[in-house]
Amino acid sequence: MRRIKKNFVSTLAVSSVALLALTACGSSGGSDSSSDEASSGFPVNAGKFTVCSDIPYEPFEFVKDGKNVGFDMDIAAEIATDAKLELNVIDASFDSIESGLFSVKCDVAISSVSITDARKAKMDFSTPYMDDDLVLIAADGSGVTDIESAKGKKVGVQQATTGEKYAKEQGLKDTIGYEDAGLQTQALLAGQVDALLGNQSVLGYTIKDKPGYKVVADFKTGEQLGVAVPKDKSETLDLVNGTLKRLTDAGTMEELTVKWFGEK
Repeated sequence: MRRIKKNFVSTLAVSSVALLALTACGSSGGSDSSSDEASSGFPVNAGKFTVCSDIPYEPFEFVKDGKNVGFDMDIAAEIATDAKLELNVIDASFDSIESGLFSVKCDVAISSVSITDARKAKMDFSTPYMDDDLVLIAADGSGVTDIESAKGKKVGVQQATTGEKYAKEQGLKDTIGYEDAGLQTQALLAGQVDALLGNQSVLGYTIKDKPGYKVVADFKTGEQLGVAVPKDKSETLDLVNGTLKRLTDAGTMEELTVKWFGEK
């Protein structure tokens, strides 16, 4: 298997009302918000920094021993600490995050969200915190060696993601969409699909200790991940960017990538 490199960047990329059926999934300690925060609509829940995240999506966000853990969850906890608020994580579908409707229930969305022009029309983004191109992963003996040989094969993608969009643009007609990365991965391991197309971070992590599967193609799409912030929430955006800068400057972001991905 090819080594999949994760690069952290410091370039600034700043750039209805609908009810969502969302389920709260966890929290960590903090203190109450100020009256100024409340008057500006932040936080949406008094005393809490509420984060929408599509769980599971290892190693970014998943449940272990009854707790929400992962790379994104560590970042969320750091932002909550800087805000002096209790972290509250809500498990939301990626569709609700991509549409921008997460703002009904959450202060931000942290869920390995790629920054795109289409999404910028619906939400603002923090400074990018990871570069994350796409890969095609296949099982040995599947006959899939590149994007052309994947045509006519069953390729698993995650719904409403840049991976699904890219697959369609490349003419893959037999794609099967899954609600989350966990189901997508299970389909490959169970032999229900011949290959997976998605972000290098998650899919590389998925197969790193599994013989019989490998990355057969890399696609340099220039994707970067950012924290999604509702439109016109400059105070929230400043808070998030301040935390990301602190983590980068202190070398903590580097430590987190080693912790969750095992490589620099």
